[in-house]
Amino acid sequence: MGWFKRRTQAEAATAARPGGDHATVGSGASGRGNRIVLAVAVVTTVAVLGFALYAGHPADAARNGGKPAGAGQAASGAAASGARASSTSAGAAPVSLAGNPTKAASAFRQITLPDLLIVAPKGLSAHQITSLGKIAGVRDMITFDGAEITAGGRSVNVIGVNPDTFRSWVPLRIASDQAFWAALANGEFVASAAAAKSLALREGASYKLVGSSAMVLTYGMAAELGLSSVDLLVNQATSARLGLVRQVAGLISAPGVSMASLTSKISRILGPSGRVEALRGQLPVTTVPAGTVPANYIDLFKASASQYCPGLSWTVLAAIGQIESADGANMGPSSAGALGPMQFLPSTWAQWGIDAFGQTGPPDVMNPYDAVPSAARLLCADGAAAGGRSLYNAIFDYNHANWYVNEVLSLAAQYGADYR
Repeated sequence: MGWFKRRTQAEAATAARPGGDHATVGSGASGRGNRIVLAVAVVTTVAVLGFALYAGHPADAARNGGKPAGAGQAASGAAASGARASSTSAGAAPVSLAGNPTKAASAFRQITLPDLLIVAPKGLSAHQITSLGKIAGVRDMITFDGAEITAGGRSVNVIGVNPDTFRSWVPLRIASDQAFWAALANGEFVASAAAAKSLALREGASYKLVGSSAMVLTYGMAAELGLSSVDLLVNQATSARLGLVRQVAGLISAPGVSMASLTSKISRILGPSGRVEALRGQLPVTTVPAGTVPANYIDLFKASASQYCPGLSWTVLAAIGQIESADGANMGPSSAGALGPMQFLPSTWAQWGIDAFGQTGPPDVMNPYDAVPSAARLLCADGAAAGGRSLYNAIFDYNHANWYVNEVLSLAAQYGADYR
């Protein structure tokens, strides 16, 4: 415990106004510009990695019932992510969703990969929030309420969030769990898996939560939130009634920025009382013996990264393959003419396409045994194996959009967690 400040009645009296103005910094350091909405179809990704590979005649695999993929360097995969549209501009005041579970359940936006959890025990000032958003490389930030309270007589860290906006910042599997977000929007409290176990919480039971005031709330359910310092979540209306510290914490996404540099700059802004927890995990790198013939897509992604771009995490290839074609379910052609499981434009394929894993004849863009290692080769030439900003830039070169890079890195992190 100890990450958040414990509330008193006096403190709450000056701060218990509705928490509906949580800041969201959008794409870019200035916080201006529009965010991209990602259709809910992306939540189906993890289950398809074990599908059998197609390695026969390309005509048998093309047009496997999907929509044409979108345009781009390696056209963005409509089969995996659906149509994309701009959301409200960054910084718009979020709407309180208490008592409106239908809206909460339908408001799933793009997954944002958090790099850091920050805590300012007395709350983040407007100046601090602005300064954090101006750090070079910070692409997104969200703030929320929090405090140390008691539940069942034990100290816990609880945060008060807007389900609509916070949903984008949790692991993909939880973001897609409609029941979780409906429970939170309905005024129930939800918990991390570890807290649910340690507190012996029972779904549907009522518990007394004590902050600056006491409330009896129904426990909804547990989930792996990816935030080790957070035990319980409540919505904004409950946050105000419990008297949580307003805008006490935040999540920051800055893909490609050195963690040491990012942490140093944030620590200077937060001051000596601020806390910073690194959330960015190292993407797994696998070594596969030469000559191994992959039997499924997971094996293919691992072998392709290992043999054609040593140092590149196989999860990056897995994420690109899923986003571009749902692992071969949508082979194109896209509106720009991109083809195959990794959606290469013909001109790009002519330069980078190769035979691999015992394939013979001209490189076949429709054959995953050629397409996936060719994508690894292309990414490697762009410096992807170096990681960090080089990886970010290589993915950007694959499809020239920041939202695409963030989507790939987020899904790659999810694969890294789910396929250890």
